[in-house]
Parts: sequence; structure tokens; C-alpha cells
Amino acid sequence: MAIKFRRTYRFAFRTSLYITLILSASSLLFQFYLAQFSLAYTFAQGCIVFFASFFVIQFRVEKFIYKRIKKIYDQVSLLESTSIDSQPITTDMATLTKEVSKFATDKKLEIEALKIRENYRKDFIGNISHELKTPLFTVQGYILTLLSGNVKEKKTVQKYLKRANLGVERLIYIVNDLDMITKLETGNLNLYKESFDIVELIQNVMELLEMKAVKSQITLTFDTVYNEPIMVYADMERIKQVVTNLIVNSIKYGKKDGTTEISIESLTQHKILVRVTDNGEGIKKEHIPRLFERFYRVDQSGSREEGGSGLGLSIVKHIVEAHGEKIYVESEFGVGSEFSFTLEKVKKSTKVFRSAGAAESAE
Repeated sequence: MAIKFRRTYRFAFRTSLYITLILSASSLLFQFYLAQFSLAYTFAQGCIVFFASFFVIQFRVEKFIYKRIKKIYDQVSLLESTSIDSQPITTDMATLTKEVSKFATDKKLEIEALKIRENYRKDFIGNISHELKTPLFTVQGYILTLLSGNVKEKKTVQKYLKRANLGVERLIYIVNDLDMITKLETGNLNLYKESFDIVELIQNVMELLEMKAVKSQITLTFDTVYNEPIMVYADMERIKQVVTNLIVNSIKYGKKDGTTEISIESLTQHKILVRVTDNGEGIKKEHIPRLFERFYRVDQSGSREEGGSGLGLSIVKHIVEAHGEKIYVESEFGVGSEFSFTLEKVKKSTKVFRSAGAAESAE
């Protein structure tokens, strides 16, 4: 894109003025010395000297400075910097210095951001490779064993096929979760919002995960008895997935004879806060900012037990934010963690609308 340049005449004007004053003063002294003083002559001489100096100096500035600065800007424009392209180029040194300094600062920040992204990309590729290769190798191992023909017993063949199928299901689970995150990030996942009782939904999730909690010797409980329903307006299936992932995480990283407590708090007239609190192993502070990244694992050794897609918390964050809500995490290593998220309460107008729709359906 062509860049419009702005010339500055300040340098040439001031320099010409100085030359004119010096030469005029010299001319006055010379005339005074010869006793032939003429004010008109001095004024005419000053004007001639001024304009001659101005054009000569300006020409030199443009030739030796302006053209070189233009070349620098042309080279810089290859970087497609909006901070340079959007500003008129000047030969004024103070303005130029300011613009170049700003450009350098912006580029430094851009480079730092690119380095962060590059590190994130490397971590992401490493983590997804780790998540995929385990089930892939499992499936490959059982299939190669069966293809070798060394396994003859039908029962053993069925057992190997079932284990290979579990590996395939895990791969599908990971791919489906990745697909969901991609849709959430690009805004292509439609949310089907409706009014429902969040207390009932949490109770159903707790019942589904009761056996898993008992196996891990974790107690699932509400902080109090909720006798009245708490109606919210959201995508029920997605919120169920959020609650499930948070409770499963609390069970997975809980400690023996530990507790996972769910509470519902009224924040404002239009918002509630759902809390999932445990007294498990907790999370170190340096890991908290990256908890919601895809495949990010707190245990950097990679020695954690296989299970899940490694995308649970990332999906939770994206689902909550897709609702226009916020998710929070507080944790102290060795003490426990609390994950919480906001939801919109059902408005009266929403209730009436849905009731009218239900009535129409009934007719």
C-alpha cells in the first residue's frame, strides 16, 4: 500500500532565518562602515538570501535525509506494521524518534507474544501426542498379537478384541472432545438454552458418580438441604457436562476419606454461583494460570494414571464462557481446591415464554 509522506520545512526555515540574520547583520555593518546605509537594500538582500538559503537547504534535506528515511520506512513496511503504516511519515527528528521507539516497543511485545504461543504450541503437540499414542499403541498391540495367529482360544481373542475396542473408544472420546472445543472456540456449537432446576441436575450427577466416589473413598455431599428448586437458564446437557467434569476431577485428585462438597450461592438477583469444593491434594500456584489449557497436566512427569481425554477443564471453561458466564478456581497445595462458575437465573419473562410454548405444543 502506498504511503503518504509529510515533509517538514521547520529545519530549512530556521536554518535559512539564521543565515539571513547573520548575513543581513554583516551587510548592515559593512554598509555602516562605508557610510552608505540603505534599509531597502538590506531588506531586499535579506529576502534574496532567505529564499535562496531556504530552497537550497530544503533540497539538501530531502536528498540526503528525507530519501533515506523513506527507504527505512519502505523496509519497515515489509513487516506489515499497522503502527507505521497508519501514521504519516515525517522528517522531523523528534516525531520520527517517537514513532520508531513506539514501533520497536510494539514489535518487542509481538515477539514475546509469539514466543509464548510457540511454547504453548510445543506443549500442546507434546501433550496430544502423549494422549493419543497410549491408546493407539494399545490397539496396535492387541491387533498385531491377533494377526500373528498365536492366540487360538476364542475367549482370549474376545478379551483382546474388547481391550482393543476400549482403546478405540478412548481415541474417539479424545477426538470428540477436541471437536467440541474447536466448535466452542469458533462459535459453531449451538447452545439449546432452557429453564431447569440446577439442584436436581447436580443431584442426578452425584447419583451417577456415587459408585466412582465410593471406590475412591470420597464422600459426595451438598453443603445444605435445598428444599426449593433453583431455576437457571442454560443448556442443560452442557451444564451437566461441566458439573460432571468438575466432580470427576475432585474425585480423581481427592484423598482417601476425603469430601467433595457442592454448594449453590445466590450472587445477585440474576446470577447464582455453583461451587465444587474438595479437600484433596490441591494445586500449586504456578499451575493455576494454565489449568484450562488443552492437555495441560499438573503432573509434568506424565506418570498420572490413564483416564479421560485430558480436555475436561478446557471444555468446562469453553462451555461456561459460551454461556457468557465466568469460571473461577482457588486452590492451596496440600489443602484442597474449589472450582466455581456462574449461571443465569430464570427470569419471569422466560418462564412465561416457555410455558406458553409448552401450552402450544400440548395443543
